[in-house]
Amino acid sequence: MGYHFDESRLDDELALSTSDALLRNLAESGARVRTAASDAAEAVEAGLVRNQDSRPRAVIAAGPDSRLLRAVLEPWCPVPFVAWPGSGLPGWAGSLDLVVILAPDRSDSTSASAVAEALRRGCEVAVACPPDSMVAEHAAGRWTTLLPTDSGDQLATAVVMLDYLNRLDLGPPGDAEEVSRALDDVAVASSPHRDLAVNPAKMLAIALADSTPVVWGGSVLAARAARRVAESIRRATGRTALAEDVEHLLPVLEATPPRDVFDDPFSEDSGAARPVLLVLDDGVDDPVVREQRGRLRSVAESRGIRVESVTTDARSEVSRYASLHLAGKYAAAYLQLGLVPN
Repeated sequence: MGYHFDESRLDDELALSTSDALLRNLAESGARVRTAASDAAEAVEAGLVRNQDSRPRAVIAAGPDSRLLRAVLEPWCPVPFVAWPGSGLPGWAGSLDLVVILAPDRSDSTSASAVAEALRRGCEVAVACPPDSMVAEHAAGRWTTLLPTDSGDQLATAVVMLDYLNRLDLGPPGDAEEVSRALDDVAVASSPHRDLAVNPAKMLAIALADSTPVVWGGSVLAARAARRVAESIRRATGRTALAEDVEHLLPVLEATPPRDVFDDPFSEDSGAARPVLLVLDDGVDDPVVREQRGRLRSVAESRGIRVESVTTDARSEVSRYASLHLAGKYAAAYLQLGLVPN
């Protein structure tokens, strides 16, 4: 069964009501960050008192969500930093090292295994997770700092951990209120109650509706956001969405035949969906990023490929990542809403 995109559903109150739970969950993103920071504040202070006079030999981010921590911490951390997303820990990890784990899922067996191994080796451990979770049960120990987060939200959990690591001088500033404001700004701009003509997420959904999204972010965190946005689009629509480094995306764009101005855009025989280049721009003014963005845009323009951009004026790295990610998730939600069976 095929689907087509009906953009009128994006401003139809009855249609929007069918996605109320999803859109409400997105709108509450900023509130979840604030709540998580408040809930963990006492544990953060206790952890600082216990560990303020010691600096680890290395920081190991373990578990499935370690890549986000790596994207933020790797350029800043004053000691060697390793992301270890698989099960277990590196063979050299020991009592001189700090193992940090994000585990928003209550039944995260991979993270629970990593925590248990870290404690067996005598590592210092910092875990952000629900206090009644499998991970929390395995984390009980003398050298564990447990930061309670109960929202199930990966970003909120990460912000709590990043604030703790910043106050240990192991990472950049991670102001929870700033991240929350950035998320609130996206939620206001992308609200279902805002008309399509002034709603960037609805407009982006329309631009991507009949295409294959090719998503790119230049900085490390923007690239991370691009992968999460592509994942959101795939889950929402069941369609292909790509997010990769520039070297992997250029061949996709270059293989696209130039657009023929005589093609009928409404013909059902027009072939496979053409790509649309979606650039996530977090404002990083880096020569390499500028050069890569220019190459992508140049190839796209030479093939008649549409280029869309999502930008942010949030101040910190984490808040810019959060803003780009949430904007993409809103667009994915509107894509899902607009797709109806033929």
